[in-house]
Amino acid sequence: MATKIGIASDHAGKELKQLIAEFVKMKNFDVIDYGVAVDSEKSVDYPDYAAILAADISGGKLDFGVLICGTGIGMCITANKFPGVRAASVWDEFTAKMSRAHNDANIICLGARALNHHRAAELVNLWLDTPFEGNRHKARLEKIREIEKKLCVR
Repeated sequence: MATKIGIASDHAGKELKQLIAEFVKMKNFDVIDYGVAVDSEKSVDYPDYAAILAADISGGKLDFGVLICGTGIGMCITANKFPGVRAASVWDEFTAKMSRAHNDANIICLGARALNHHRAAELVNLWLDTPFEGNRHKARLEKIREIEKKLCVR
């Protein structure tokens, strides 16, 4: 069974979302598009799209996610409200790699107004190819899960 990756954007990220979705499909992942439609002309609110995708990560329906807005920050803040979600806003090779290797990030957040399309695709590629290192980082993730258990009601 192919790894399932959800992808969503607001109006600012719709063109980049389309490019990244095609790129991820070429890497033989099963891509599920959560919107916004590339032909939509209306302005939309990023929390609406981040919440739908993050809920499916939290619920185990998706393995990974890609969220895109103008900066990537708003999508990241929204996604991290969901238990089990570890979203990371990345902007360079170091943040892309470390978000996976040390934090086992399951959502990458990109800024369509901060990254050109080629650079964004390179970062997604690096992020997808970087495994979680485990070891001492597992204990840290367990601490995050314990915090979620105390603060979140499922």
